[in-house]
Amino acid sequence: MVRDTLTEEEWTRFDRDGYVRLGRVMDDEELALLGQRIDDIMLGTADIDYRRTMMQLDSDPERDGKPGPQSKGRKGATLAYRKIQDLEYDAGYLAYMQKPLMRHICERVYGEGTSIACFRAMFMNKPAHGGTELQWHQDRWRDLDRDPQITVWAALNDSTIANGCVKIVPGSHDTLRNPESGAGFLTPEQIEELVEEHEPEYLELKAGEGVLLHNWMLHSSEMNSTDIPRRAFSVCYLDAETVSERGHTWNVMFGEGALALESIG
Repeated sequence: MVRDTLTEEEWTRFDRDGYVRLGRVMDDEELALLGQRIDDIMLGTADIDYRRTMMQLDSDPERDGKPGPQSKGRKGATLAYRKIQDLEYDAGYLAYMQKPLMRHICERVYGEGTSIACFRAMFMNKPAHGGTELQWHQDRWRDLDRDPQITVWAALNDSTIANGCVKIVPGSHDTLRNPESGAGFLTPEQIEELVEEHEPEYLELKAGEGVLLHNWMLHSSEMNSTDIPRRAFSVCYLDAETVSERGHTWNVMFGEGALALESIG
């Protein structure tokens, strides 16, 4: 069953640990719909505007097998994309992003009546026997006048240690570890110290389950050593009044002018 709210005990746990498991955030029908939809997007058969969709290959032959550029537009018909962003323009994904549970989370974190926007709505994929190792970091962006605080991460198929599930250090959201890093990555020395002092927790999830993460939570992930891809959908919500030095604006999810299903065709 997909619930609409968190309990006070869960909010206490989130404040203390920087994360909380949400259980099922998608029912079976929605999970199947979004799984098929992302296949269609990768294979180029979806009725979306690819010109405004960021797509990155996990392994780009023009870059010696390294991840390709993060840029707008398709890079061929393949299920081996690493990232696909701007999924709020897809009706199925937008409906998920605007569910009552997400509204509840945003109102609790940012305040009731605050307009909430989507900073990024992103499919993340580690293809079978592939994927990109992600070093320890905190999610932050120095060109913003305030930090987005939360991300809801959902598994589109089973996420396990073997296929590269996210691993975290509970409680590490209390401070910025490397504030001078534009992307929040730790230095090699900080990583060595981290590994010596903490036992990471692996966020293994069943398909359709989710987790709420504070964006300053230290996290990383490894490569996929299995025959099964590790697929996930991650949504970062922010205060819609956030100002970017680069002049970026974001689609409102909750509040005046919220993106509507009928307006994204």
